[in-house]
Amino acid sequence: MTVLSDLRELYSLNTLDTRFTNSSSTPLKSANGVPSKQAVRDGKTQPADASPPRWRTTEFYIYLVIFLFCVPQMYWAVVSVSQPGSPNYSKYEHLLSPGWLFGRKVDNSDGQYAGFRDNIPYLAALIVLHPLLRRAYERLTLTSPPTSNGSANSHPSLSQSTAESRLRHRLAFDFGSALIYIVALNGFSVFKILVILFINFKIATALPRNTIPVATWIFNIAILFANELAQGYRYSVMAEALVPFFSPAADWSKFLDSYGGLNPRWEVLFNITVLRMISFNFDYYWSLDRSRAGSPIEKKQLDPSALSERDRVKMPAPASAYTSFRTYFAYVLYPPLYLAGPILTFNDYISQSTYRPPSVTTRRTALYGIRLLITMFCMEFLIHTAYMVAISKASPDWSAYTPFQLSMLAYFNLQHIWLKLMIPWRFFRFWALVDGIDPPENMVRCMSDNYSALGFWRSWHRSFNRWTVRYVYVPLGGGPGGGSGRVRGILNMLAVFTFVALWHDIQLRLLLWGWLIVLFVLPEVLATMAFPASKWKNRPNAYRVICGIGAVINILMLMTANLVGFALGLDGLMGLVNGIFSSWQGALFMLGACSALFVGVQVMFEHREEEKRNGINLKC
Repeated sequence: MTVLSDLRELYSLNTLDTRFTNSSSTPLKSANGVPSKQAVRDGKTQPADASPPRWRTTEFYIYLVIFLFCVPQMYWAVVSVSQPGSPNYSKYEHLLSPGWLFGRKVDNSDGQYAGFRDNIPYLAALIVLHPLLRRAYERLTLTSPPTSNGSANSHPSLSQSTAESRLRHRLAFDFGSALIYIVALNGFSVFKILVILFINFKIATALPRNTIPVATWIFNIAILFANELAQGYRYSVMAEALVPFFSPAADWSKFLDSYGGLNPRWEVLFNITVLRMISFNFDYYWSLDRSRAGSPIEKKQLDPSALSERDRVKMPAPASAYTSFRTYFAYVLYPPLYLAGPILTFNDYISQSTYRPPSVTTRRTALYGIRLLITMFCMEFLIHTAYMVAISKASPDWSAYTPFQLSMLAYFNLQHIWLKLMIPWRFFRFWALVDGIDPPENMVRCMSDNYSALGFWRSWHRSFNRWTVRYVYVPLGGGPGGGSGRVRGILNMLAVFTFVALWHDIQLRLLLWGWLIVLFVLPEVLATMAFPASKWKNRPNAYRVICGIGAVINILMLMTANLVGFALGLDGLMGLVNGIFSSWQGALFMLGACSALFVGVQVMFEHREEEKRNGINLKC
């Protein structure tokens, strides 16, 4: 293979996640097979709705020149204000740390990413140690090799007894390793976590069937608020409130509070666990109906070792899996995905634990790991050369910067947010892949490759999006189906994003973020209704220009919402906007910026058309 073909494979969608190149309803028969959606590869046959390639047209050569000129200027605008002699440097210098690249300091001032970055050596050791311990445990306990062929035709499938044995041993190891993991992470707070998990488990398995959904939602939303308000339920506070007359309780509570593990504030990262708790309860609730209709695997004559992703998610697990607290515990606290996800549904977890997914191969996992390392180095390069996070935290004198510099500080703040979220998500997904579990990829596209509010939500934190669709949006009634359906869809979206904002953190700025996203979706929905693609089939270029103008407006609104929610807050954004528009040069700059965004949008359109020509539709 040539270097170019290796690079293509490294950055292919199939390497990122086979879900992107294979239909969710089609079994992945062979891990090394040709992706089912990529049948159109010869360049001669095109899908009916795909346009001819435009990459080699004069228009796109002009776009290339604009890209080559603009992108370095954009980056340099932030680097230039990150030099020791730049304005406001003395205000944010204390936020910088000693670095290891180019003799420069590093902007490690983002607490969320710093918590991950500072612990990378220990987490890397876990990626090696955890799977090795599993292999050792399997060698000691398994009597036959637990390998799935993924094909019912070319080889015999795993026998039922072998599959059950694999599931049993994986769950036993997951339970033990999860218990050790959370004790090390959270110390004596493990007892609080166990109580919460046990109550949720009993809601699903002990309450009358028709009360499970409401009780599940009430309990888990209450937990989100209680965790925040009670700040993790310190034992000393509880002892003083419950047994103030019993002095030994105060001593014991102080002792228990004295060891909070490596992560004493366990409640901060518990939100992701809440999603898995809800997934278990609802998968069990829905299984009660489906179990009466008999096994769907037997009805459809499916090979259980080569189920499609949709079948893995929808088909209920064996009844015994829902009634075992140990199984529930192993799923909810599965070490690779415990801290940050991605989110794997309970049914999918049981299916993959029973039969190794064909998508998990040594080569694909290695390529994914290489891609992760490259991304991590990109982040290191960025935070060693551009200090936009520290600058924004220092509340500087915005008037010291030009409109171009201000806008680039905002833009690279968003790039930093994208990277700081993507890297931990991919790190923990890589750990799961090494361990033989294939959770969904969270980040589909680069932050700069989004122009649609709806598409952005599908591609950003994708596993959470799929979770909200399955457990929130669809149960509420879903979306379109006519005029009233669109209204219902928007109202349901408002409910979804309100939950999403509260789930992230109980803060006003995140509620504003959620509501702004819904508000900014409305123009896109209305524009789609006013300019349907079917009416512009004979004028594709005119339609492309109209869509490009709308996409530029969309991008500005998306940047606004995400800067409010995750970077600057409303006050910080207002200061930034005032700095940009305080002079006529700022207004002139915005006109040029919108023109540059229009060029970028046209490249995004063509990128998606290229995917369509290859039979891929990511819907984002």
